[in-house]
Formats: sequence, C-alpha cells, structure tokens
Amino acid sequence: MRVLAHVVLNAFGLWLISHLPGIHWQGGLVALLLAGVVLGLLNLFVKPVITFLSCPFLVLTLGLFYLVINGAVLYLAAFFLDGLAIDGFGWAIVGGLVLSVLNLLVKPFTRERTEKTA
Repeated sequence: MRVLAHVVLNAFGLWLISHLPGIHWQGGLVALLLAGVVLGLLNLFVKPVITFLSCPFLVLTLGLFYLVINGAVLYLAAFFLDGLAIDGFGWAIVGGLVLSVLNLLVKPFTRERTEKTA
C-alpha cells in the first residue's frame, strides 16, 4: 500500500511541477503513473549512489548540494520519459525542490505505523 501511495505522490508531484514554465509534461494519467514509477525507481536506486559519492560536496555546502542531486535525478527521469521535457538544469533544480517539499509535507501520512508492545 505504501508503494502505491509513493507512486501516486510522485505522479501528482510531476503533474504539479509540469505547471512551472520550464517543465513540460505530455501524456495521460497512465503515462503519469508510469512516470511516478520511474521517478520512484530512480530515487530508490540511483539517488543513494549519487548522494554517497557527493558526500564531500554535501558537507562543504552544508547540505545545499542536495538540491543539485534532486535536480539531477529529475533531469535523469526526463531522459528516460518521453512525455517529460525540462528546459534546463535550473528548472530541474526548481522542480526537484518542489518535489522535495511535497514529499516532506506528505511523509508523515505515508509512514508505516508502528505498534507499541508492552
């Protein structure tokens, strides 16, 4: 159930950022959900590797380089998806920032509930 929620959240985030002037989406609902899956897979497999390799930059910039990492993952998603077009890397960073804020706002609602055992 959590995986489905993340896919829908990624699809909604892509639809939301497609209203920015530099990010364009063409496709229907099914293609948008497929794009959510692709973005989720990139976040699951590629983003941790990029984050690990860029640890010195993250420390040096006090975490601001994470915005560049989010933009790079979004730009990579545009490479794999035919319906997603990004006009430049700056727009990818802005789109990554919007996606990050959206994930931050929704994260408490998608977190697994843990039961306390006495």
